[in-house]
Amino acid sequence: MLKKEQAKAYDVVVVGAGPAGLIAAGRAAELGARVLLVEKMRSAGRKLLITGKGRCNISNDAHQSTYFKNIFPNGKYLKPAFGAFFSKDIIQLLANEGVETTVERGGRIFPTSNSALEVLNALMSWVKKRQVNIIYSSKVEQILVEKNQITGVRIDRNGQSETVSSPAVIICTGGKSYPATGSTGDGYQLAGQLGHSIQPARPALVPLITSGNMAAELQGLSLKNVNASVWIDNKKVKEEFGEMLFAHYGLTGPIILTLSRLVVDALDQKKQVRISIDLKPALDENKLDARLIRDLDANGKKQIENIFKEWLPSKLIPVFLNELQIDGKKQGHQMNSKERRKVMLLMKNLTFDVTDYRGFKEAIITAGGVSTSEIDSKTMQSKLIKNLYFAGEVIDLDANTGGYNLQIAYSTAWLAATSLAKNIIETAEAPKN
Repeated sequence: MLKKEQAKAYDVVVVGAGPAGLIAAGRAAELGARVLLVEKMRSAGRKLLITGKGRCNISNDAHQSTYFKNIFPNGKYLKPAFGAFFSKDIIQLLANEGVETTVERGGRIFPTSNSALEVLNALMSWVKKRQVNIIYSSKVEQILVEKNQITGVRIDRNGQSETVSSPAVIICTGGKSYPATGSTGDGYQLAGQLGHSIQPARPALVPLITSGNMAAELQGLSLKNVNASVWIDNKKVKEEFGEMLFAHYGLTGPIILTLSRLVVDALDQKKQVRISIDLKPALDENKLDARLIRDLDANGKKQIENIFKEWLPSKLIPVFLNELQIDGKKQGHQMNSKERRKVMLLMKNLTFDVTDYRGFKEAIITAGGVSTSEIDSKTMQSKLIKNLYFAGEVIDLDANTGGYNLQIAYSTAWLAATSLAKNIIETAEAPKN
């Protein structure tokens, strides 16, 4: 325990120095609060540094309505948070710290430098200017509460237990994805200790594991402009158009990651899942068949394996020939209508049975978390414990790729800090009996 002369009181303790924690700490301090930011790793923002493959997809310039469609399980819950602080606001905050940004395909906003480190340094600069006290290698083990009122936190700091006095806490610990960056579900434990309901955490935006060896044979192959469909118990439930990638274990890439949320939940419910890939989504079966006939007629004396180069990436050709049991050395004019139809159908429906998904080490984000039904959407304050707030991935909110998840972190953190600071001011100004 801290000795009395060592103890220092704060208006708020922010737990976790990721994007949400940095925004929450800086905003609370900006509004006059004395802030302690506690980070269990040796440095801040480790997960931020790997977002966007190290480029940092800061946000998305889409309208709120588009955000709502890309956030689960209830995007509209974030309406007050987005109203308080949205994409233009984080871009302006970073611009004030010298970060130039560029809008790319799909409204994705990146630093022009393509450096996540530049974004982290800017946030750190912004926080430090507001005189936030940051301690590292320190883990909040318990939030102390008396009569439903927060009184402080107990911290393990380099193996020593300390108590810090504070009437308020903002939990910004992230989820469980990329645990090496410090996201190991600590916030769920802290919230659970105080009676909060936790929706089961599971990997989201995660690669999928498939049966058989076809994916392994195609390892490293990237496909663009294809359509992937999810079938659950033989019913088509969703599809995505874009880019995907084959890995030794199965499927990954943008459209697979987007579809994975449904797949993970279905597999957890022991349902049968398969992914169907349409390699030629711009052509219906009749048009595709007509093209195959045209190419076979024009190249009748060529070997079939060479004609396939007109239709597919080279890595797919042996897989197709093997799957369809077609002799690639035959000449084009020797392919009969039955074989041609098999080729056409496989191009429109290359199917993989999904047996599992990769773990939190490879999941971009976490689905599940502290139930939104127990957090006031207008303030981000707990409905169970006064002056306990939540921000970011620790909440049961997750989104598709494209900068949406980071914006959730900034917006909920800004709203939480603003609401908390207002409470502190009102409490301080309230007349004493």
